Amino acid sequence: MSQPAPTMDVTHRLVPSPAGRIHLVEQGAGPPVLLVHGFPESWYSWRHQLPVLAAAGYRAVAVDVRGYGRSSKPGDVSAYRMLDLVEDAVAVVRALGEESAVIVGHDWGSAIAANAALVRPDVFRAVGLLSVPYAPPGGPRPSEIFAQMGGDEEFYVSYFQEPGRAEAEIEPDVRGWLAGFYAAFSADTMAPAGAPDPHFAARGGTLRDRFPVGRLPSWLSEDDLDVYAGEFERTGLSGALNRYRNMDRDWEDLADHHGRPVTQPSLFLGGALDASTTWLAAAIEAYPTTLPGLVSSHILEGCGHWIQQERPEEVNRILTGWLASLPA
Repeated sequence: MSQPAPTMDVTHRLVPSPAGRIHLVEQGAGPPVLLVHGFPESWYSWRHQLPVLAAAGYRAVAVDVRGYGRSSKPGDVSAYRMLDLVEDAVAVVRALGEESAVIVGHDWGSAIAANAALVRPDVFRAVGLLSVPYAPPGGPRPSEIFAQMGGDEEFYVSYFQEPGRAEAEIEPDVRGWLAGFYAAFSADTMAPAGAPDPHFAARGGTLRDRFPVGRLPSWLSEDDLDVYAGEFERTGLSGALNRYRNMDRDWEDLADHHGRPVTQPSLFLGGALDASTTWLAAAIEAYPTTLPGLVSSHILEGCGHWIQQERPEEVNRILTGWLASLPA
């Protein structure tokens, strides 16, 4: 059975940013904690964290990243580069009337949070990373790495990078595609070991060909799916997918930061069944060098990619404990 979303006394706001506007949802009063979602989600992915953080004495603020939900959706693909998303996060903190904040991200939000902490340590005093580990900028050009990963198949990042291609697969049936995508990377509905990997598409095929069908993950109700589907049916997927289409630009933009650690107090949470945890195990092992301020690191057994929705009580306990440990 999926867990019902908690009843939330939240405030919706639109605030100015370099994107035009950012939509945010906030609850509580106290030190600000900025929550940044991943692909393909929205502020709603933090529905289980907002009331708990508020009850713990924090001002919890979940945003729609540019291109998502009610936030602005610039038409230029290059408007979704990482440094632009970092400046959106800074603009949110300023619009809240705050000088600094803790930033916590999941999936692409984890990368946004890490880079925000890296390039704007004056604003982001601590950083929490969910599902996607931090690895310093640098190394080979990203598109070259992804092109080599597929072999006879095509890695999903390369698939997403071609403008219009993934949209043509997704947008005729947004709700069905999202259901399959969430199920493919959730612990209780992912394919068994040895089955074709949904991170890859057969040449000439689609990603959806490998998604499980027939049931939703236990953490996702029909009503939850309706929330996500309703947003993407209204906005389309291009804004969300454009994040993938800027990875080479990010590599160039962040050249001055290649190899640099994030030094603020940090937290990492990953799922043991999440490919991000296993593929990027070397990044986690490098944390003494790359995250010297790491307070705690946790791998949740039996958990997939959607960590704060799959295991909300455990994530909330770890997250509030970490926040309480931070300097005032």
